[in-house]
Amino acid sequence: MSGIEGKVVAITGASSGIGEATALLLAERGAKVVLGARRPERLEALAARIAAAGGEAAWTRTDVTRREDLDGLVKLARERYGQLDVLISNAGVGLISPLDDLRVEDWVEMIDVNLKGVLYGIAAALPVFREQGFGHFVNTVSTSGLRVVPLQSVYAGTKNAVRTISEGLRQEAGDSLRVTVVSPGAVRTDFSDRMDPAAKVQIDKLMEIALPPEAVSRAIAFAIEQPDGVDVGDIVVRPTAQS
Repeated sequence: MSGIEGKVVAITGASSGIGEATALLLAERGAKVVLGARRPERLEALAARIAAAGGEAAWTRTDVTRREDLDGLVKLARERYGQLDVLISNAGVGLISPLDDLRVEDWVEMIDVNLKGVLYGIAAALPVFREQGFGHFVNTVSTSGLRVVPLQSVYAGTKNAVRTISEGLRQEAGDSLRVTVVSPGAVRTDFSDRMDPAAKVQIDKLMEIALPPEAVSRAIAFAIEQPDGVDVGDIVVRPTAQS
């Protein structure tokens, strides 16, 4: 029996990319996955795919900018499966552009999704984890928070904020909760679809060396499968060709 089998894992941003790959891998390894994202038709299809393969999945439309949606995701996990072992805060947007463009609405959206969305997840799950006496937060950050480059100031700022909050949470968590930060580098997703055109050219070029989402999902699984009392705090996953 693996350290994943039987665990109840809620995942935001589960309808595509890293979230979808993680849901498929964890379900394959015996987890009961609770899927959240803004595209219900994709969640329904993913849950059906998992069920067809013999896994267990539930889903609910989840907009991480709405605190009540995170409360609902955690509530669904408990009502359907009796507990919540892991919350993977994976939803994120990367609307990168030069600061001179003053795309303030994009800045606000990144703060709302990348930062406040993680905080709403903590607010929903932390009381449950305290009541249970166990639980694991896995927060998807980015190598952009490790190496800040032009065009990514606000995006990197939100990811660095999550990194800081995660470390504070880890220190406050005590000996019964776990906190993991996973920092992907270039990953083949639809990340660049809504970017500034000049920024999109740069990111699309980077996609030539990008990892498949499954590479990140394996790192997340590694953190989750560790025995009780073992906290994998920080994982960086990037292509060998990425500087």
